[in-house]
Amino acid sequence: MTDFHQNGVIATLHNFNQKSIEEIESDLLNFSQKNPMTLVLPSLYSELEKPALTYIVNVLKKLKYIKNIVIGLDQANKTEFKKAQKFFSVLPQNTYILWNDGPNLKKIDNDLNKINLAPKEKGKGRNIWYCMGFVVGLGETGVVAMHDCDIVTYNRSLVSRLFYPVANPNFHFDFCKGYYPRVASKSMNGRVTRLLVTPLLKSLQKVLGHNEYLHFLDCFKYPLAGEFSFKNDLLLDIRIPHDWGLEIGMLSEMYRNFANNRICQVNIAETYEHKHQELSKNNKNKGLSKMTIDISKALFRKLATQGEVFNVETFRTVKATYYRMALDMIQIYKSDAEMNGLKFDIHKEEEMVELFAQNIIESGKIFIDSPSKSPNMPTWRRVDSAEPSIIQDLKEAVLKDNS
Repeated sequence: MTDFHQNGVIATLHNFNQKSIEEIESDLLNFSQKNPMTLVLPSLYSELEKPALTYIVNVLKKLKYIKNIVIGLDQANKTEFKKAQKFFSVLPQNTYILWNDGPNLKKIDNDLNKINLAPKEKGKGRNIWYCMGFVVGLGETGVVAMHDCDIVTYNRSLVSRLFYPVANPNFHFDFCKGYYPRVASKSMNGRVTRLLVTPLLKSLQKVLGHNEYLHFLDCFKYPLAGEFSFKNDLLLDIRIPHDWGLEIGMLSEMYRNFANNRICQVNIAETYEHKHQELSKNNKNKGLSKMTIDISKALFRKLATQGEVFNVETFRTVKATYYRMALDMIQIYKSDAEMNGLKFDIHKEEEMVELFAQNIIESGKIFIDSPSKSPNMPTWRRVDSAEPSIIQDLKEAVLKDNS
């Protein structure tokens, strides 16, 4: 980014390419004396067999400012867990692997289930939630950052710029969201943000009227980015969803808990590519179809907590407004793509918008049929209140697995 534009209620930190990565890392090493840094990596075992994570590990092992690395490992049997231990053993930082499918963490999950506080469904949200509980158990002050393990364009700058705004003691930020252009391989990516989130936020504002929460979300350049950092002391009080509403849910928690001037977004990459989800037109329980339903539900539920009233007619109006606005935005994206030499298929874009429009109605129906049902997991402060020993038990279970 080469502009200074600040166009919303949160701060935008650009990359003017005037400060070298070596200078940034030197600053972070100094900051780490007072603000220890912990990196959380939610991962499926299958990611260990792909080149992206191998490269990520090779980058991380050179970063001296990171004190702890916590890996949440899903879908791994005992043999695969042992392979994961060997895979991550090259990291010089304090490294902890949460073997979520192992007997020790299953026992923790069973204990939480007895008091009705265990996550209801497996997935990335559940994985991150247990990682958060473990980091609380470590008792560290400082900064936590999280990013995915399938980033094929990963480099030192991404993680360094992600930590910097919250780790810098001269800044006043408690939470930072990463952003980047979703362009790779001559294609315009970021389909769900471009074709669902952006036009849906604008449509909701048009139908419901001005809303500070919707305006807040609309200020983020890439609200579905899986990269963010925050102060450690936030870990106890964050309620996040277990489903694809995770990123929107995290931003909703920041909106609820903090003043806008404590929140920022930062440009962490010039290009970004990762594993893509399939569209899944014929199965609403997987792929982009499930993702769009979960995200829409997260938005509707949050708005309902603010007093917005939804009914069938409201959702029909939102859907119609969204559909027209999304089609108009496709024409803008087409012009942008053509001017920058990118591939762009109008048929596929409109096909996705048609599916997403149907899913807005579907998510509205789910909301009306189950208004009290929420995918949010409890805060760790509530868990600690209900069962004071559980955080220590979680820590000991992870240390036992890693011994």
